Amino acid sequence: MSGGSGVPPGIRAMVMAFRGGGLIDLWGKLAPAVLLALACAAGAAQAGSDAVTSGLPVPRFVSIKADRVNVRGGPDKDHDVTYIYTRVGWPVEITAEFENWRRVRDSDGSEGWVYHSMLSGKRTAVVQLKAKADIAPIYAKAEAQGAVTAQLQSGVLGTLKQCTGTWCRIAGDGFDGWIQQNKLWGVYPGEKLE
Repeated sequence: MSGGSGVPPGIRAMVMAFRGGGLIDLWGKLAPAVLLALACAAGAAQAGSDAVTSGLPVPRFVSIKADRVNVRGGPDKDHDVTYIYTRVGWPVEITAEFENWRRVRDSDGSEGWVYHSMLSGKRTAVVQLKAKADIAPIYAKAEAQGAVTAQLQSGVLGTLKQCTGTWCRIAGDGFDGWIQQNKLWGVYPGEKLE
């Protein structure tokens, strides 16, 4: 401070610029600095939010871990429960992360937020066919000319054992074999799993 007025020099300069009609000139000089500061703050906020996520790729498939999982309208317990998953192992796709919450989408397209500990990295898939009456053959080998070992309806759940990018080995209650990958929801087209 100078001159004993008790007003810091920077504030005094802004007041003087305003009195002299130079407010537009002052903004022209300050605008780049203000915009840079805002950009840095936004970047820091983004970096801060990344620091508390899992670090795993988004989107990705996971499965439901418990027999009762609340799906909320937003990423905290203050949001209403919009629906409840009641089937362990049901595949969901994580489409976003916020702190310990994961936004998930299921095979019907329903979306909501689930607490991270209610999800498992175990890969599962559900048979998804064009018509409910359609049947998906399960083969002994990853080839359409192989022996058919089972036939599955739409909605049948199984554990993914391996995927080649076009075929997946899937196992479930009473079946274990190969299915064309495009007949499953829970694995990306062309995705390979070992």
